[in-house]
Amino acid sequence: MKNFPNPTHSNHQSEPNPHPKSPESGEKGEESEEKPRSEWDFSLSSIVPSGSSGTVSDTLGVVEFDPSGSLLATGGIARKIRVYSLKSLLDQNSDGESCICTPAKLSSLRWNPGSGGRIIGSGDYDGVVMEYDLERRVPVFERDEHGGRRVWSMDYSHSDPGIGASGSDDGTVQMWDPRCEGGNCVASVQPNPARSSVCCVEFNPFGGALLAVGCADRRAYGYDVRRMVDPVLVLDGHSKAVSYVRFLDHRTVVTSGTDGCLKLWHTEDPRAIRTYRGHVNTRRFVGLSAWRGGGLVACGSESNQVFVYDKRWSEPIWVHGFDPGAGHGCDPGFVSSVCWRQAVADGGGCTLVAGGSDGFCRCLRVRGSEEVILMRNDRCENDTKLAANAWIYSRKLVTSSVKLKL
Repeated sequence: MKNFPNPTHSNHQSEPNPHPKSPESGEKGEESEEKPRSEWDFSLSSIVPSGSSGTVSDTLGVVEFDPSGSLLATGGIARKIRVYSLKSLLDQNSDGESCICTPAKLSSLRWNPGSGGRIIGSGDYDGVVMEYDLERRVPVFERDEHGGRRVWSMDYSHSDPGIGASGSDDGTVQMWDPRCEGGNCVASVQPNPARSSVCCVEFNPFGGALLAVGCADRRAYGYDVRRMVDPVLVLDGHSKAVSYVRFLDHRTVVTSGTDGCLKLWHTEDPRAIRTYRGHVNTRRFVGLSAWRGGGLVACGSESNQVFVYDKRWSEPIWVHGFDPGAGHGCDPGFVSSVCWRQAVADGGGCTLVAGGSDGFCRCLRVRGSEEVILMRNDRCENDTKLAANAWIYSRKLVTSSVKLKL
């Protein structure tokens, strides 16, 4: 996504865990951590090309499943939103693809959770947030409050899917509602006085009031969307920019930084619970995705590999390298985006999709024992119920200073 100089790293195919790193001081539970083990079986299911000619760069900056898990959207440098059915992906059939051309390079895509797979939002390099109707293949909403500065991330509220947020190079988070008169911005916040770039925004997918924000100032922030004034949470532990924040459950988040590590945090405790190391990330966006039902976290790497971590262990449980021949010239390429399909597949397990700088999508099947799947799904359902009850209770107690239709 970002135009950084190309790193030169050798590529490796699937291999055992890298050498363990020593735990950082101040973090909880790493010194006595047991040796990581994998309860999952990973296999490459299919490889789907982008359809662009070899002379056109088509780095996939984002891959995103819709809430039902039946559709996958991709976007990036080629200025196209491509939408695939899951069946066509697994069958390696690009004929199942639909395509929308966009006016600028894409950095972010998110499905509107209340649209039934019909509306998708995008953030682009021109600083514009757009919504597209996929059935008619036309834009239906546009906003450009970021003054032409790149929008790195956008997302929709799961409590009220009409509300969206975007983060930009201009150092601000803008929250908006198309149903308001003129689609005006309903809240704006600048996390850092120096206007450090906002790299990521994510609403709590379990329906809570928390909006997570990752910034180039090395911190992640949490804001209560009912009163977007000061952060209710500041996570300070990375030594470089925080490029992604993802919710693992309703009270746990994972952050990714260009310091080459991921960190696990509790939303009620500013100390990191665990640090995950193994992948290479010093200058690019490489993707981050959490499979909430399985307790697994995936990210890309500038070494052209996919890494999967179990939340319990700081070392990866699985590493898979992409074909070095897919890069351009001497550049081995890099894994630029990842996304878990949250729905559990028939027979247990899940699907992980990874996009590369070569424009190819790799679909990976992940299977576990029935006992593991059921146990983790029960835990996820309980977390969702707890979050929903807390959200309903908090709505009765807190009066918003921003007039949102929550």
